[in-house]
Amino acid sequence: MEREVTGRQPGSIHIARHGRPALDRSVKIDWRAFRDWWAQYDASGLADGQVPPPALCEAARRSDVLFSSTLRRSIETAAAVAEGREVLQDPVFVEAPLPPPRIPGRRSPDAWGVWSRAAWWMGDSKEMESREAAELRAEAAVATLTARALRGETVMLLAHGWFNRMMRPVLRAQGWRCVRDGGDGYWSFRTYQKTL
Repeated sequence: MEREVTGRQPGSIHIARHGRPALDRSVKIDWRAFRDWWAQYDASGLADGQVPPPALCEAARRSDVLFSSTLRRSIETAAAVAEGREVLQDPVFVEAPLPPPRIPGRRSPDAWGVWSRAAWWMGDSKEMESREAAELRAEAAVATLTARALRGETVMLLAHGWFNRMMRPVLRAQGWRCVRDGGDGYWSFRTYQKTL
């Protein structure tokens, strides 16, 4: 249940990355296998035995509203910090696609991720969501978060590494500054406050 908002000052926005997914990154695969691996990544939940960091749990406790993407790893991350509270799931927050370039060789999923993101960023979207479309979606995602924060609510989003990055310039352009930079690792989060 949301707490009553009494102040007129904008609330904070916490943007977190999901926990570590349950998928093997030690394999060496070609581009076709990476395409399948990425589909499994999107379908997978979190690896067993993870405990959310206390700072993330505390930020969630202090948040008036919690959001997640509709991908399982994000949903499970949100559930781990929500303590039974409602989490609003929205596909606007899903990760940007990662179509692999069709180049020869076998590489780790991490290496394919770098190649794929670079190719996608330069316009090779393989009939998936383009960079331009994802940038528009990032604007819509920020609008969803700021609509609540500008009413004085503290908002938390539990989503994905790259798409979280895509929201940063939108937030900056709208006068939100990062006041806590927890990095980009699993379970990390950043906090933004409005510059008045």
